Amino acid sequence: MTKIKIAVIGVGRWGVHLLRNFLAHPQVSVVAIVDPNPERLVAIKQQFNLDENILLITEWQALKQLPELTGVVIATPATTHYPLIKDALQQGYHVLAEKPLTLDPAECRELCQLAERQQLILMVDHTYLFHPAVERGQAVLNEGKLGDLRYGYSTRSHLGPVRQDVDALWDLAVHDIAIFNTWLGQLPVKVQATGTVWLQRAKEAGKTITLSGLADLVWVTLTYPDDFQAYIHLCWLNPDKQRRLGIVGSRGTLIFDEMSLASPLTLLHGEFAKQGNQFMPVNQQQEVLEIETGEPLQRVCDRFIVSILENTPPLVSSGWVGTELVEILAALTVSLNQDGKPVFLDVTHKKG
Repeated sequence: MTKIKIAVIGVGRWGVHLLRNFLAHPQVSVVAIVDPNPERLVAIKQQFNLDENILLITEWQALKQLPELTGVVIATPATTHYPLIKDALQQGYHVLAEKPLTLDPAECRELCQLAERQQLILMVDHTYLFHPAVERGQAVLNEGKLGDLRYGYSTRSHLGPVRQDVDALWDLAVHDIAIFNTWLGQLPVKVQATGTVWLQRAKEAGKTITLSGLADLVWVTLTYPDDFQAYIHLCWLNPDKQRRLGIVGSRGTLIFDEMSLASPLTLLHGEFAKQGNQFMPVNQQQEVLEIETGEPLQRVCDRFIVSILENTPPLVSSGWVGTELVEILAALTVSLNQDGKPVFLDVTHKKG
């Protein structure tokens, strides 16, 4: 069986997990690993007992002469994504990029159009979209088990890691926004965000900035076309680690709690029966929903390879899906810097 030759660019905190999955993939041959830190490359070689034939290099440019290279996996800081992805596509390589695709919606659209012209796969690693709990949750919502949907909420908090390239909004919000968009089958039409900076304040340069520096705490409100609203709490300096998201309906609440290993997806049944002028809770019970097993990131990596083999863009986490999410994050940044001013989004635009 001929294996697809892959290069992994960036083997930091997340890139090492992508490398692990591609090294284990039966249809993949990892032929090169790129990281600017030589000591990191040595450590990776020892950690995975890498074959001597795998090229370990510090410069991306050295890959251009590598024969029969098919795809590259990019897990570098978000600020480097645009030039790396553009160069890779121009060289004729399929690309799987860590989220976000870039930090600029215009750059995202340009890369998606370039991939289409080159007839190449451009996929973004939005891992939660491949989580069995998210897939099962979408089915529950499609079946109407919650009744009329009322609102959504989520919390994503932990004590670090604190990033220096993007704030807590860009680091954390994309996961929950992606899940809400998928579960609701809609994109938000209005967004709002407020935040607080404690750790990394920016130096003032003689002009007024409402939010100066990288926000450690961010509160997000998403409003969808049917007036459904989702509220998101993001913080990277809170030792109360939470990864919890819920949607409330007239007949119950669907909860995805990643920290609950025994029951990550739960349906809390319950509604009100009116007795005179009183509202009495009825039909209350907890239903733990069974989900498939399997590592979500492994599914991401496998979908990338299948997409290459079948020459079919992945619908779940394509470059265009990544672009939609970046557009939402960019709008939220505008709101964040204007102390929560509502920002309206056009969701009628056509891809390409």
